[in-house]
Amino acid sequence: MSKVWLITGSARGLGLHIARAVLEAGDRLIATARRPEHLEPLVQEFGNRIASFALDVADPKAAQAAVDFAVDTFGRLDVLVNNAGFGHFAPFEQSDPDHFRAQVDTNFFGVVNMTRAVLPVMRRQHSGHIINISSVGGRMTGPGMAAYQSSKWAVSGFSEIIAKETRHLGIKTVSIEPGGMRTEWGQIARGDAPALTEDYQASLGAMQAALEQVVGNEIGNPDRVAAVILDLVYGGDVPEHLVLGSDAVELLKKAEENRRREADAWESVSRSTDYEDADLSFLRNL
Repeated sequence: MSKVWLITGSARGLGLHIARAVLEAGDRLIATARRPEHLEPLVQEFGNRIASFALDVADPKAAQAAVDFAVDTFGRLDVLVNNAGFGHFAPFEQSDPDHFRAQVDTNFFGVVNMTRAVLPVMRRQHSGHIINISSVGGRMTGPGMAAYQSSKWAVSGFSEIIAKETRHLGIKTVSIEPGGMRTEWGQIARGDAPALTEDYQASLGAMQAALEQVVGNEIGNPDRVAAVILDLVYGGDVPEHLVLGSDAVELLKKAEENRRREADAWESVSRSTDYEDADLSFLRNL
């Protein structure tokens, strides 16, 4: 049976690749964008299997309206892909407060708003998939990406909690954590980066140089990422986290190794704050 999808940020980037893969697979789609006229080529190509909807995911009422529209249009909603998001490269001290808040509002609270709206529908159906597009930057960090990576850490953690809360209801939630892909993300992230002050050259200069080298040459193929997402939806169980791309795998391994070394080095201090009669038996039930 064909499925009904709702994808946020469908007009460009990874969202557009997922949207096209969904439609070419014969499924039905609510495609959303801030400017739905940008979705018109898809509507013209795929006809009544797609409906477009104007959506700012940072607006909770708009998120609810999008889910209601999906159910009214196609009678159900099987898959939510929380894809809308963006980033800007800048030292935190030089970052614009409005830009910082806009990234968090879109990247994280957009996911929260859409998930809050869709859960009652999927709970009544006793089935559904929530696919949250996070980033390997939601599991590790790099200088210059404070707003983006902070929001993606929140997405990755939120996804894991929702997965644990709702798995018994037939709702499967996964945090997709890719590395670099050949979409417009990199150009947007570096596009309005401020000139680094001398004090921040040491900590951010290498990251800025890496962006210049990588943008346009990313190893991640967004069509292959979209294919993996379809496989997850039509397959069996899903992981709580799925890292995609060899760059993401290597970066995450390095971050986790560093984290483990630090935790081991400080473990005695970590344990030193317990009461003498500390009882850890409650942990067996968690």
